[in-house]
Order: sequence, then structure tokens, then C-alpha cells
Amino acid sequence: MRKLVICVVSSLVVLGAVGFLSLPWLCSLLAGLGLFAAWMGPWKNLHVALHTMKRDLMCLAVITRVKYSMKRNLRRRSTIPALFAETVMQHPDKPALIYEATGEVWSFKELQERCHAVAHWALEQGWVEGDVVALYMENRPLVVALWLGLAMTGVEAAFINYNLRRDSLLHCVRVSGARAMVFGTEMTEAVSEVIGSLQSSMVLFCSGEEDNKEKLCSLKAQSLDFLLRRSPTHPPHYKLRKEFNDKLFYIYTSGTTGMPKAAIVIHSRYFRIAAFGFHSFGLRPDDILYNCLPLYHSAGTIMGVGQCLLFGLTVVLRRKFSASRFWDDCIKHNCTVIQYIGEICRYLLAQPVRPSEERHQVRVAVGNGLRPSVWEEFVQRFRIPNVGEFYGATECNCSLINIDGKVSSCASGSVWLQCIIMSVCASAGEPGMIVGRIIDSDPLRRFDGYADPDSTSQKIAHNVFQTGDSAYVSGDVLVMDDYGYMYFRDRSGDTFRWRGENVSTTEVEGVLSGLLGHSDVAVYGVCVSGVEGKAGMAAIAHTGGTLDLDAFLIGVKKCLPSYARPVFLRLMPSVDTTGTFKIQKTRLQREGYEPREPSEKIYYLNNRAGCYEAVTEQLYKDITEGKVSL
Repeated sequence: MRKLVICVVSSLVVLGAVGFLSLPWLCSLLAGLGLFAAWMGPWKNLHVALHTMKRDLMCLAVITRVKYSMKRNLRRRSTIPALFAETVMQHPDKPALIYEATGEVWSFKELQERCHAVAHWALEQGWVEGDVVALYMENRPLVVALWLGLAMTGVEAAFINYNLRRDSLLHCVRVSGARAMVFGTEMTEAVSEVIGSLQSSMVLFCSGEEDNKEKLCSLKAQSLDFLLRRSPTHPPHYKLRKEFNDKLFYIYTSGTTGMPKAAIVIHSRYFRIAAFGFHSFGLRPDDILYNCLPLYHSAGTIMGVGQCLLFGLTVVLRRKFSASRFWDDCIKHNCTVIQYIGEICRYLLAQPVRPSEERHQVRVAVGNGLRPSVWEEFVQRFRIPNVGEFYGATECNCSLINIDGKVSSCASGSVWLQCIIMSVCASAGEPGMIVGRIIDSDPLRRFDGYADPDSTSQKIAHNVFQTGDSAYVSGDVLVMDDYGYMYFRDRSGDTFRWRGENVSTTEVEGVLSGLLGHSDVAVYGVCVSGVEGKAGMAAIAHTGGTLDLDAFLIGVKKCLPSYARPVFLRLMPSVDTTGTFKIQKTRLQREGYEPREPSEKIYYLNNRAGCYEAVTEQLYKDITEGKVSL
């Protein structure tokens, strides 16, 4: 498998560097280059160029616009708080944030005043630029005011996943180097479990309803709500020294393959992610965006809230995602844009049909991770006119966009232009790992890494395109078709080899989930003693009645080639997922196919008998000793 240099960003960002040219000039240039490339190659190239010209010009227009804005902000030494202040001046009384749980509405002016109160509080604590404060609470408008208010004084927030406990929680707090922690009172029990292991100098602040006053007192946490109520709401008399390429905050990776890593988010990266979302998918300042994603994740706090802070959209915040309330909320608040990530779309499809799913005004769904197996059903059932799918990670420098809504594609790239400016690229239909060349002087191509230098170095490869260069290695495998549309295939650690064939866990998960009515399914490879490769295993969330394994196997045989059919099944009450709805497989792979929990059932595909049979202690022993042939 060769490394795939993704074309939409790699090629169009290079073109974006000629931003001094007017758009008509660029259009003429692209048209000429396209015809030239077609003339030099077979007639198929001409067909591809004509078929993709409109799409590529749309991408170029977005890239050019974002890059020009970023250059201007870099020249002006802008910061996110400064850009937010400009938004407030445009419409101070317009609703900025709506908290669905209480119906509370904050106008842009009110949000700014609450940020000022946070900034005064931070200065009163004696914190200086570069200090870090950990935020550990469920979604609420205060989360936005906290990190943005801290940023006004140069203090950096570290967003802690509110699902983490004990060792994982301690790891995230420690790696950030936080001097203080702000936690929601709903997290009191979790904080009390680790209080003895936190640094003695760690200052604690709590916010929210005090249901357990005795435990809160034992933590010696100060009431942040009280402190902010008495804090001034006018702009602090402080001149921020940070600029556009300086640190804003830390967001942690999901930790699907180990402990979460604290990714560095600088001001320009925040702007870039939000701006690409706004311009690529046709968002408007009068849109109302429904955000039920966790604010400790970049999708929720950058792609979602960023539309509010930088472009004036109203954002409806929900405390946590609810599949049963999703469309009712959209109708209640007249939402026109929704966000999704990971498995959210499948969860919505698994819900019973209800009238509200047809009465909404949603015109755009923006997110990443919409599985090909549910894409068309999601669009048709819920009447979604436009899907804005993108590929990217918080820290990566090779984000991709599917600008024209091609079904199942996570991105598109200029096929005819890449031959002019690219040096390495996987062929159409050939899987490749996406990498992004690192150019520190280019805000679109720089890689800021993680708080931990070792984690940063592990994601960088050297001498990839030419001697002396460096590139960010994503670990994600994509494949591109003849027209430059790209499709997520798998993560490099997930794909496994069986019977001489590579098995894509993502594809198999999509098929099995569809057969099971959109149930959670995790597919992975397990080692079997004395057998080459890894045998496929599927963990299935199954809490209902008896699963008809014979009917299931019939469906599997119809949909999957023999080498991709799961050799083992594990029926369990629920499959481990991250807080951002990504399936976790580390524990499942480690435990393999050995019978463990009484509440779970493990089955083995007996090809001779043509059925799945339960794995008993004796059968497990026979398989591991090679007495049963796979």
C-alpha cells in the first residue's frame, strides 16, 4: 500500500497561494490547464476534466477565500477573541447561543459580557499567558464563555472528555500541565475519585447545582458561579500578546487506540476549520445550527460553535445527544443546519418513524463519519437536501471536503491537475494512507502537534516527497476513484489480512449493521494459534430477544465474500464507544474469542456444518490447540 497524497487540499492549497489573482483569471488558468492535460493524455482525461471542472472550481474558490482571509488575519495579528468582537459589533442583540435544556438564550452581547467576566476572574487568579486551565463539564453555554474568556487573557483551556474517569482523567489533566480545573457539579463524584492524585497546587472551581454539598466541601472547590456573578462585565484592561499562530487551547484525541493525546489548537487553526465549514457547505449568517455534539471535541466547539463566534450563526446547544429528541428539537428551534459525527446518523435511522422527522426545516447536515451503508437511507428518510461531509482530525494538516455532496465520498480532488503539481499519488482504486506535507510557514499546512513532544514525533515522517522534508501521517486509508472522489476505507491499524486478502473492518461493519437493523457492530481481527493472518470477529450490541443466527448467516453469505465473513461473533449488551460515537476495539481485540462474561455469547462459524455454534470452554481449547480447523 502506497502513501496517498490527497489531492483536494494538496493541489488546491498550492493554487490558493496565487490568491493575488482575481477569480476570473484563476478560472481561465484552470480551464486552460485542464484542456492541456486532456490534450496530452487519452480522451478519458478530457471527459474527467469536463465532468469535474465545476466541482474543482468550487473548491478553488473556497480555498482561495479562506487562504486570503487567513493571510489578512495573520497580517493584522488577529485572535479568535478579536474576531468574535467584530461579530458582536455586527449584531449585538441577535441570539448567539440557545441552551436547549433550559431554553436560556444568550445574545452576542451577553455572551461577550460573560467572557469579559471570565477574563477578569482569570486575571484576578494571577494566571498569565500560557497557563492552562482544565475544563471538565457537560455541554452548557458557560463552556463557551470559559474558554473564550480565558483566551482573552492568553490562558489556554484543556477540554477534558466528561466520560473519562480515574486513570484516563488523571492522564489528561497531567499531560496538559493545568494549574486549575473547572468542573461541573455533575462531575463531583469523578473528581473525588482522583483528588488524592492531583497535584497539591491544583486549584478547583465548580459550577452548577450543588446536589452534594458535603462532597463538594471535601474537595475544597470554590464556587465559580459566585465568582463570575461578582466579576465585571466590561472589557478587561489587558493587552493580549498572543497572535494568530499562537496557542488557543487543547483538544484531546478520542483515544480509540490508547490514552488520549492533547492536540494543540492555535487561533489560525480554529479559524481555518470553522471557515472551511462555513464557505464549503453554503452556510449563512441567518442559519440556526443544532449542536448536540460534545464541546470537548473539535466538531462541537470549532466546526459548530465557530460558526456562531466567527460568522454570526445562532447555535442551539444540547447537553447530550438524544436520538429520540433530535428532530423535535430541530422543529422547536427552527434549525436549518445540523451536525453529525461518527455513528449519529445510524442511531437516528434506528429510531422508529415519527412525524417530526418530516416537519423540520433542516437544509444542510454537516459532519464526518457518515457511513456509505446508511448515507442514502439517511438522506431519503429525513429529507436532507445537502450533506456536507468532510475528512479531518483536530490536529491534521490535510483536511478534505466533499463540496458537491457525492454520495459516500469524504472528499474530492482535482485529478487532471495533480499530474502537474504532485510527485506521489496512489492510482485510482488503489488504497493509500493519507499524509500531509508539513510547511511551517503556511497556516494551512503546518502541523502543531500535541502537548507531548513524543506523541508529536510519532506522527511525523521524514523524506517523504523529497530529501529533508517532513509530513504528517494520518494512519487513515482512503481510496480514490477515476473522478477524484475519495472514500474512507479504514484506519491502518484496523485492516487485517485473512485468507490472503485484506479485510476492511469499516466495510464489514456497515454490512453487518445493516443486516441487524443498524445495531452497533465492531469488526476486528483476532489471532488464532497456528493460523496465518487474523480471523475476523464481530462484536454485536444485542439486548433484545434471540438473534436468528441462521438467517443472519444467510445474509452474510449474500453480502460478503468468504474471507470477509466473521469467523467469530460476540453478542454483548453494548459495544464500547468513545464520547464522539467512535467504536473502541482495543479491549475487544485483547480479549479475543475466549468465553468470559455470562451475559455475553461467543459463536464460531463452523463452515462444515454451515452454521454458527456457541464457543464452549472445550471448543475454545480445541481451537487454540489446533484441533479444530479454521
